[in-house]
Amino acid sequence: QLQASGGGLVQAGGSLRLSCVASGRSISTYAKAWFRQAPGKEREFVATISWSGGTTYYADSVKGRFTISRDNAKNTVYLQMNSLKPEDTAVYFCAAGETVGVLHFEYMYWGQGTLVTVSS
Repeated sequence: QLQASGGGLVQAGGSLRLSCVASGRSISTYAKAWFRQAPGKEREFVATISWSGGTTYYADSVKGRFTISRDNAKNTVYLQMNSLKPEDTAVYFCAAGETVGVLHFEYMYWGQGTLVTVSS
């Protein structure tokens, strides 16, 4: 089970931090990722992090603005989003998989999503 939270309404240039808590021992040790889906668009990769935290990948569109991190003691992965833009508006989903990847089908477990709205 994955439970995402932290979404909301923010002005352009602002910041938000998303959290995703994993329950279940096996999922807690998996790689984690964030994807997002804007209205009328396909789900797209945002960022991923390995279980150790030593490997991270970002979509070019968020590189330098977003930071993914995890606290394994709390079974939680975070997405710190800075310098938000209106085009970042989407439902953000957390996901868990056996290894890091950028494709949605590489992840077996998905949270319910949290809505991020960035106003101009």
